[in-house]
Amino acid sequence: MKNSISIVIFLFVALIGYTQSYEFETIIDLETTDVISQGSTGTCWSFSTSSFLESEIMRITGKKIDLSEMYTVRNTYPKKAWNYIMRQGKTQFSEGGLAHDVMNSVAEYGLVPNNIYSGLEDNATRHNHSEMIAVLRGLLDTYIDNPGRQLSPKWKQVTESVLDIYLGKNVSNFSYDGTQYTPKSFLEMTKINPKDYISITSFSHKPFNTYFILNIPDNFSNGKFLNIKLDDLVDITNKALKAGYTIELDCDVSEKTFSSKHGLAVIPKDVNSKLEALQKVLPEKSISQELRQQEFENYNTTDDHLMHITGMLKDQNGTIYYKVKNSWGKNSDRVANNGYIYMSEAYFRLKTISIMVHKDVIPTEILN
Repeated sequence: MKNSISIVIFLFVALIGYTQSYEFETIIDLETTDVISQGSTGTCWSFSTSSFLESEIMRITGKKIDLSEMYTVRNTYPKKAWNYIMRQGKTQFSEGGLAHDVMNSVAEYGLVPNNIYSGLEDNATRHNHSEMIAVLRGLLDTYIDNPGRQLSPKWKQVTESVLDIYLGKNVSNFSYDGTQYTPKSFLEMTKINPKDYISITSFSHKPFNTYFILNIPDNFSNGKFLNIKLDDLVDITNKALKAGYTIELDCDVSEKTFSSKHGLAVIPKDVNSKLEALQKVLPEKSISQELRQQEFENYNTTDDHLMHITGMLKDQNGTIYYKVKNSWGKNSDRVANNGYIYMSEAYFRLKTISIMVHKDVIPTEILN
């Protein structure tokens, strides 16, 4: 009889715990720069990875530097254009990209502070690339559709000119804190080595602990990803945060239970409780490697958005959440938690496309 009463009390307490409003306790909160907005652009890949690099610079040198997202964008578009031209328009030409595109740009073109290259022209205060991308795509399509297929090399010059008009002329040297730099020497000052950072994913259609090219639309540069088991992906993420390393994140944000307005991302066990799950703590679905793969292959999990993981929290039931820095601003009725998303581990397990971390946090047996 006593056992029965104990079970009833336990179930009652558990039920109460899963129907309360969210109460979060911070476990880890790593240093990062302010939340800013990517404006009306599809350049989350540059904003999030720049934020990730800013945190890395603080971790390595203690210096707080606001990096230019648009310097990287400016130097990546010509490569996108080349890819589009050489594939005769049979690929995507868009504003999207991935974290390794930033690292490729950093390795080749260096880094620049934001006050030197903002990418904002004519006293604008908000980024908007809709017209620029339309002009570039129209230009490239005109060359591709040339009946004689005799491409003039002028398309490269015209592409550069369009980028100069909309984003500003590129940077070769500048002064920062009283010292003269080139983008490459500025990179050296930050102590960032692009080769130290590795993109990791977890999909079962390729062998684990091997590298492969992830076939998603924004991977125009054919970047390779280290493929590991899902549990290892979560383990590396948790250990990195505990060791003081932040993490670059590429994930799907199309779920109704990803809400910037509520500052929350969860995967409720009951599919009919999606809206309720944004306001009350509900049981979440158990995410397996098989379910993750299934959702990726049926397009329910797609490459939507890149963000920056800077910490860890737990709710009143002990459920783990990641503190994810977004790039949609922080002063809006549509944005909670000052621009951060609290993402449950279940959401992370199901909806993460990839992460990027410093190689030092990856176990040797996996890295080798």
